[in-house]
Amino acid sequence: MVKIGSALWRHKLSLMAGASLALQAGFVFAQEAQTELDTIVVESESDAILVQDGYVGKADRTGTKTDTPLVQIPQSVSVVTQDQIEDQKPRTLNEALTYTAGVNPNTFGFDSRYDAFYLRGFPAYYNGMFRDGLRQFNGPSAWLRTEPYGVEGVSILKGPASSLYGVSGPGGIVNVVTKRPKDEPFREIEIGIGQDKRYQVGVDMSGPVNEADNLLYRFTALGRNSETELKGYPDDKFYIAPAFTWKPDEDTKFTVLTEYSKATTGGTAFFYQPTYGEITDVYGGDPNWNDFDQTQGRIGYELEHRLNDVVTLRQNLRYSAVDADLQYSGLYGTTPTRYWGYYEEDMKNFTVDNMAQFEFDTGSIRHTAVAGLDYNWSDYAAYSAVSYTTLADLDADNPPFYGSQRSNMVGLYVHDQMEWDNLTLFTSARYDWVKTDAVDDSFVATEQTDHGFSGRIGLSYRTEQGLIPYASYSTSFSPNVGFVYDDPSTNVSRVADPTIGKQKEIGVKYEVPGANAVLSAALFDIDQQDGVVFDTSSGINKQVQRDLNSRGLELEANASFDNGFSVIASYTYMRMKIDKGAVGTEGNELSGTPNHIASLWGHYLVETGPLEGLGLGAGLRYVGDSYGDDDNSFENDSRILVDAALSYDFSYSNPDLQGLTLQVNAKNLFDTKKPICSAGSCYWDEGRTIYGSLRYRF
Repeated sequence: MVKIGSALWRHKLSLMAGASLALQAGFVFAQEAQTELDTIVVESESDAILVQDGYVGKADRTGTKTDTPLVQIPQSVSVVTQDQIEDQKPRTLNEALTYTAGVNPNTFGFDSRYDAFYLRGFPAYYNGMFRDGLRQFNGPSAWLRTEPYGVEGVSILKGPASSLYGVSGPGGIVNVVTKRPKDEPFREIEIGIGQDKRYQVGVDMSGPVNEADNLLYRFTALGRNSETELKGYPDDKFYIAPAFTWKPDEDTKFTVLTEYSKATTGGTAFFYQPTYGEITDVYGGDPNWNDFDQTQGRIGYELEHRLNDVVTLRQNLRYSAVDADLQYSGLYGTTPTRYWGYYEEDMKNFTVDNMAQFEFDTGSIRHTAVAGLDYNWSDYAAYSAVSYTTLADLDADNPPFYGSQRSNMVGLYVHDQMEWDNLTLFTSARYDWVKTDAVDDSFVATEQTDHGFSGRIGLSYRTEQGLIPYASYSTSFSPNVGFVYDDPSTNVSRVADPTIGKQKEIGVKYEVPGANAVLSAALFDIDQQDGVVFDTSSGINKQVQRDLNSRGLELEANASFDNGFSVIASYTYMRMKIDKGAVGTEGNELSGTPNHIASLWGHYLVETGPLEGLGLGAGLRYVGDSYGDDDNSFENDSRILVDAALSYDFSYSNPDLQGLTLQVNAKNLFDTKKPICSAGSCYWDEGRTIYGSLRYRF
């Protein structure tokens, strides 16, 4: 049982009351407002997998692998919708998640090399990344990056999800939904420009290919050339993502999703640390040796065929590959001394999920059941070289072998959601078999076989007033990619043991009657065994395994009203405790995990009067203080970050300019920059950034 003090409950009630009053006021405002213009709204999202309305997610397959209303799922699910992405203009997946309850993308300051975030206190970037319902396997450095322009929404299922998805962490999963072909014409060109010599152009087109409307296409592409606030740290990208959907009849649908991207960022995001826990404003990177080149691609399909009124068959398949070449450098010692390094890694993945959905009744109980079998294969190899003398001594052309790993995973799962009147019972069970073959940098081979059971049981009840209380218990099973050190002061490593998670969660969701608004609250308690975290006691980041407990509260509100006003509000209280760790750390809080995170974002499009067409957006993000290391020997200060957006829709003043929108986005408007440390390694927040865009939809 989760125990929360009375002061926290008072805080919860006051936040819920404030959010409820704001939503009710917005609803009344929405009822009174009159729209004078018959504006044609061209939406980017397809609603094929993730159904959304403004800032509110309605239904998705992430929680149950079936098209289920999100408020009905007895587990916390958040959605970053297409409208939110367009209003906030995130440059990375991390930025897209900054206004989501239970998510912390702030641990590593400015570091655009990776999509690195935490869910309910647990790192989710290795075992919590999914794309279109299939897991994305990341290597130690070869990570599949997400381009926000290529997605139509993000679903975040919080807490263990292995009962349906297999290998995943106790904090939950983030499922990125790719832009899919639309059955109506859609065309978009967007040009962006901003500080740090940032230039970007995006193209997005979709619609039917033939007169029968049974063959659809989507073509999304982006090109960017940009510097950043760090010298010699670029942010360049070329991205292309064609997609096709074939619907030979009303019962069959076949969609092909592809992507190719080539990106270059900086290889070093660190600043010079003369002593432990102290960071300077001296950038550690060498501008002449600082390119992180990454090439990635994926191709796959989704096949769905409805046999009859009872059975629907689905098969989702994807192959992906990442080639990462990293030039990096740094400064060490009380007197700054430079070193240079080169790291190369290739990661390949194949995954296929076969499932059958059954819809039937037993008496007065309606069943939606799923049974499936999936297979995942991953293979990576790494090469590394370091020089502590001169850059000329670094043999990047022939870097030594650093390690490799190949995994084969098979999972068998079943799920049944049973509805009786307003009561819904969710049950899920899964068993996974995993074989891992690894070779370390000494060419010592290790074979490891893991297997485990995971499950979920949950209950939700919809009242006549729109309140939906729920309770659930779920578990997770996650073999880990890479090596860990039982003693970080040595170079003796081993293949990581699987991570096991168990969660108890209770909560309530509330659909505001007559409004497009949802409030939610959740209490959770998660135990994790053998979680992978970083240890810096040896002076170098090394992976170790720890037992952790996460306990807390989440509050979230999402709404979009008919008058053009949309709002997102979230608050997370969490205490991340080390149950088993390094000597002297047991009972401490895990570094880099603040107890309090809160955010508020509002956007208003003026639809009447002399300012019609003007869009105003503003956001406030609060990240509480946290510890900078697991010894809890020093703290990170809290910070408040402000974001803003200003846009103008030209169609309100001139119907001939229908679809033309000018927009400016500012992040960290007041240029707040503080150090943030995790496991003893420190980073700086990114300063103020301002970018503009001109979009034309037709």
